[in-house]
Amino acid sequence: MKNRISKEWKEARTLLRSVPSVVVALFIMAVFSMNLLANKSINLPFDWLALDCGIIVSWFVFFTMDIVTKHFGPKAANTLTVLGALVNLFFCLLLFLGSKIPGTWGESFVEGSETVIGNALDNTFGGTWYVVIGSTVAFVASAIINNFTNYGIGKLFKKNPDCLGAFIARTYVSTAVGQFADNMIFALTVSHFFFGWSLLQCVTCALTGMVAELLCELVFFYPAYLVTKAWKKEGLGENYFALRAGEAGAKEVENEGCDNGNG
Repeated sequence: MKNRISKEWKEARTLLRSVPSVVVALFIMAVFSMNLLANKSINLPFDWLALDCGIIVSWFVFFTMDIVTKHFGPKAANTLTVLGALVNLFFCLLLFLGSKIPGTWGESFVEGSETVIGNALDNTFGGTWYVVIGSTVAFVASAIINNFTNYGIGKLFKKNPDCLGAFIARTYVSTAVGQFADNMIFALTVSHFFFGWSLLQCVTCALTGMVAELLCELVFFYPAYLVTKAWKKEGLGENYFALRAGEAGAKEVENEGCDNGNG
């Protein structure tokens, strides 16, 4: 058990040295802001349709995971997912502590409403246990679903796994499945029980969020494809692949990751 933990820790450290720091930073920021924005529902003209503001950044989370899965493999993307969830929980704790510190929010200076507004802001930034837990469970579960779906679709393109068509297929299918799962899990565990959403609203929220995510992919899938091509050309992550090859066999690791042998 000790050797297993040590091996996994070494792999994780090597991976984080391999993935560009800007990508990791933006991914974690997207996870954090996505869960914070999930506290705000969007006013819509249809009572059967419900959305929260988390959808404006959730696309970037799946965008990043698709890139990492394509180049480094699903295990690497899952590792990044766990890191994002842990950092998010840590900063949620800091925000909770900040909300308990006596003081006045700048936006609460409305005569006669200072206490009400201040408490509302404390509750929003401090978070509520069901939103934090629900969003974390939904994120981790949907991310794992997305990563393995992306990898599985990619395995179907054996002759030319690095072509644009293969990237579009694996990205769109995995994003659709993962985003629907993310929205549906959160809606059922949080919005349905605590916000009073109907089951129809939960389903329409999941479907609408999925569609919004796919529309974002129309704009960003090609830049993402170019990123994976550049990473492969640069040989990004050689230390990570070498470490995994030494433990699991070069061919297996190579096929799971960026398919260097098929270029």
